[in-house]
Amino acid sequence: MKVNRYGRAEILTRDQLSLLFTEGFINPRDKALFGICLYAAARINEACTLFHGDVIGIKGVRDKLVIRSFNTKGKQDTREIDIHPRLNQYLQDYNKSYPPLSYNPYLFPGRHGRGHIHKASADRILRGICKKLEIEGVSTHSFRRTALTQMSDAGVPLRHIQAISGHRTLAALERYLGVTDKQKQHAISTLDF
Repeated sequence: MKVNRYGRAEILTRDQLSLLFTEGFINPRDKALFGICLYAAARINEACTLFHGDVIGIKGVRDKLVIRSFNTKGKQDTREIDIHPRLNQYLQDYNKSYPPLSYNPYLFPGRHGRGHIHKASADRILRGICKKLEIEGVSTHSFRRTALTQMSDAGVPLRHIQAISGHRTLAALERYLGVTDKQKQHAISTLDF
């Protein structure tokens, strides 16, 4: 669990996610921002630096969002990620509430409409909400870890998860995935001798 910026980001439970997206994130921008972190397994900086056109086109929310290589941690490959139906709804609601600024290309404009929202600002938003909801150990990275771990638990091949996450190696991805108490209990229960 992460405490005072030390440790690993907590993997969120379904109940915690439900609480965050129903009672915590009341602002359409916050639902869209953290929805991208969860449903696209994006790092917070990747979500903050998205361009409006990478997600929303002339006809509305696109089928895929584009995370450009220069916005990724390793500046490696551009990733295209299918937009989950729930994320699509969050993005539609956000697009209706906050029309794009003609002079700012970012999906999530920063303070006073300049640049993009900073990842530290997103972190402050999340911490305030988690404090109010009494959820501990959560960081902006929790959404990414939760999504990738859930995919792994569902039996999605690691190569497919790697294509979404952008990890350079399978070894890096495997270190990243969490092991839950339920998984450990299941592993022990398979011992039938």
